[in-house]
Amino acid sequence: MEHRMRVPDESHPITITKTGGRVKVSWQGQVIAETDAALSLAESTYPVVQYIPLADVKSDVLERSDHTTYCPFKGTANYFSLVSGDTRGDNAVWFYDDPYDAVAEIKGHVAFYGNVVDEIAVE
Repeated sequence: MEHRMRVPDESHPITITKTGGRVKVSWQGQVIAETDAALSLAESTYPVVQYIPLADVKSDVLERSDHTTYCPFKGTANYFSLVSGDTRGDNAVWFYDDPYDAVAEIKGHVAFYGNVVDEIAVE
């Protein structure tokens, strides 16, 4: 399947800004990510997504997945599942190994599905 890159514009804007506060992600009652270096990605009419540096996520809860999806504005997304004991959150974390130039700042950052984690808190 051929993927066609699209560039954000006024019909589908994407902005990336420093979140400017502490972001904490909780799952299964524990804080699994905490950072002062999150990025807020606002895309078109979608809710703002917090992208957290991978280095600020507890690596012991992440398990790389084979799952991928494609966004014509950002590129191919790869996934981690969340794992803690017998509990799993399949494909709950996504990231772009090689994001398109328009969103290059999110390289090295991950985002969490809010319906899988307990909370994504911006303080």
